[in-house]
Amino acid sequence: MGLSQQLNALNGRFFILPLLAFAAGVIGHFGFAPYSIQWTTPVAILGLFALLHHKGVQTAKSGFVIGLSFGMGLFISGLRWVHVSLDVFGGLPLIVTLLLMALLAAYLALYPALASYLLVRFKQKWPLFNVLLFVSAWAIAEYLRGIVLTGFPWLSLGYSQTQGIYSQAASVIGTLGLTAVIVTFAALSFYALKRHVLSAICLIGLAITMPYITSQPNLQQQERSVNLALIQGNIEQSAKWDASAMWPTITRYMDLTREQFDSDVIIWPEAAMPAVEAWVQDYLNLMDSSAAFNDSAIITGIIGRTPKADVSAMEAAKPPSSKNHDYYNAIMTLGNDTDSRSLEGIYQDNHSNRYYKHQLLPIGEFVPFQSLLRPLAPLFNLPMSSFTRGDWAQPNLTARGFKFAPAICYEIAFGQLVRANMKSDTDFLLTISNDAWFGESIGPHQHMEIAQMRAIELGRPLIRVTNTGVTAIVDHHGKITQQLPQFKEAVLRANLQTVSGETFFYRHGQTPLVIGLAALLFICLLVGHRQNRLNFKINRIKQDYSLPES
Repeated sequence: MGLSQQLNALNGRFFILPLLAFAAGVIGHFGFAPYSIQWTTPVAILGLFALLHHKGVQTAKSGFVIGLSFGMGLFISGLRWVHVSLDVFGGLPLIVTLLLMALLAAYLALYPALASYLLVRFKQKWPLFNVLLFVSAWAIAEYLRGIVLTGFPWLSLGYSQTQGIYSQAASVIGTLGLTAVIVTFAALSFYALKRHVLSAICLIGLAITMPYITSQPNLQQQERSVNLALIQGNIEQSAKWDASAMWPTITRYMDLTREQFDSDVIIWPEAAMPAVEAWVQDYLNLMDSSAAFNDSAIITGIIGRTPKADVSAMEAAKPPSSKNHDYYNAIMTLGNDTDSRSLEGIYQDNHSNRYYKHQLLPIGEFVPFQSLLRPLAPLFNLPMSSFTRGDWAQPNLTARGFKFAPAICYEIAFGQLVRANMKSDTDFLLTISNDAWFGESIGPHQHMEIAQMRAIELGRPLIRVTNTGVTAIVDHHGKITQQLPQFKEAVLRANLQTVSGETFFYRHGQTPLVIGLAALLFICLLVGHRQNRLNFKINRIKQDYSLPES
């Protein structure tokens, strides 16, 4: 029995269709790291598209249920790493963590459910129209998922192709464009299997054309290079914000650094100095002078603090707190920031060679509705969960004359933000993180995969430094060239060449694509609505003039 016959056999048993959609979603997550089986994601979308064409899916509401079930399968399986941070570090009972995971997956599943609803509501008898409708609806829904409620673009379908044969197209169309390509492949494949000739021709044309869509010829590798030392301290998360462990943590990183001062730039991970800047200024001065004396630079994560601009003099005179000071998840440069030898460091309180994190992680770095949530559980009172947001676009960090476009942890998932902080003369993308929150789960591998995509989109080598891994060097093609093992105290030494030139995505971003897809979706909805009204009128006329049965 063929696939279509098996699906038709399910007619009248609708409850089975959401189960199949859920299974398709689970299959789809195998396209992402650490599995990286690229073909599973388009196959999963093909399965969803087929289910939305099943005879049992008669209403837009049923299409919504199918899409919701697919999304639940994808996000429950693909985001199961969130459970580690909720359970181990959030201090919540297992049943509560499972409930929160289900709620997160259900929210994220609303976006594929919306795309599925629109397809069933407005689809016609024209295969290519339905392809365009589904592709534009899915892509716009995924775009909205990346911005609504501060955004959560994790498991965007395009990331499943980071190591695929079409990955370099991201330098032109970005991750969202790759998402649209995946959905197009899936939808065209469905109609091609149903022997729709034009769909088959379009499918073959797309498969042949995609490898040639790239901005890589615009990029040139330069002879200029930087000698790097990436420090992975492997500090356990349970000790990360323990006050008694602060100095042992800083000492460990400095011990690992002492033998690396022959490097141009030494990089520590996010919050490698788990202290407010004002607490450790003497030590920062020592690090600054040591690096400058050795004609080197240190880039480190730290907690920045500045007085609030709008507090009263009486409030400002009180001991620092979140009421009278702003706290930031920050990166700063110490030592020599120029390309010529300097024996004097650059550090001073709140010096300009720093970056403040903009895209804060909900619950982890800020708590919405905190007056209501903080009393409920330890999850809502995690250390350093009252950060202030930095500016959207900030100057590059400079170290030994090299310019680094920074992103801290979760920010690397926001392509437009990383693009806003890259300049035409940026030498490298830099992301620092602390993925110890997620233990030995699949989360850190997905995080690494996302960072690789930023290197492709923006055409720059990427440096990723983390506390427990994955610490790695990525070339401008998105390939990992060097990597440290996870959960080991280690140093990665690398000599990394600069790259010049600009990708299409860097020059234009995803705005042209989003506008085009939104316009296409609007046209499809308009045409579909008018055709549905016409079909309704025709059916009414047929009913009115139909002869009674004898």
